[in-house]
Amino acid sequence: MLKKIIKFSTRFALILSLLVLFGLLFPKLIVWLFASPRIFTKEGVPAGRVAIVFGAGLRYDGTPTAILRDRVQTAVQLYQLGKVNKLLMSGDNRVVDYNEPEAMRQYALGLGIPDEDIVLDYAGRRTYDTCYRASAIFQVNTAVLITQDFHLPRAIFLCNWFGVESVGVESNNNYYRKISHFIWNTRELFATSQAVWDVYALKPVPVLGEPEPIH
Repeated sequence: MLKKIIKFSTRFALILSLLVLFGLLFPKLIVWLFASPRIFTKEGVPAGRVAIVFGAGLRYDGTPTAILRDRVQTAVQLYQLGKVNKLLMSGDNRVVDYNEPEAMRQYALGLGIPDEDIVLDYAGRRTYDTCYRASAIFQVNTAVLITQDFHLPRAIFLCNWFGVESVGVESNNNYYRKISHFIWNTRELFATSQAVWDVYALKPVPVLGEPEPIH
């Protein structure tokens, strides 16, 4: 009897593990297949009016993290190449002393971007929110998305889902440790599954407000 219970439990655990693995890998594959032909180099990306820069955390002193600086640097390079003429900086500002968009703005200003060409989205708490608000609040129709390779397919999938015809450019100005890439890619498996679940099932509505079209 005990052997039968052990055998059943082993099979059940194996089947459950395979289902979980499928639930993580299949959405990732679908999103990657959709996004892959929409990813370009800085020089090869089609020109667009707006670049969307996704938040990526702040350091203890309130300045951008290394990966966030990388994203802003890439946006600045695209601006200087004439590929975009507006930078939409989207990040989290739920509390007074944590302001990702403003930190991004200050960094971009220091790199020579005119203030009038920077637009801040203070309610981009996650990628889903940023893409939703880019369409609903800022009325962006086409965009160049800027983030690291592990995150870019999900961003492209979500923004296109919300009606923002998007292509992407990878932020790869800096070197990152292999362990960091492993952590980011592992976390992205779960985030991608959540994104697919959100758009097809949950359909949450982020913080909204009055329209602020980017002219």
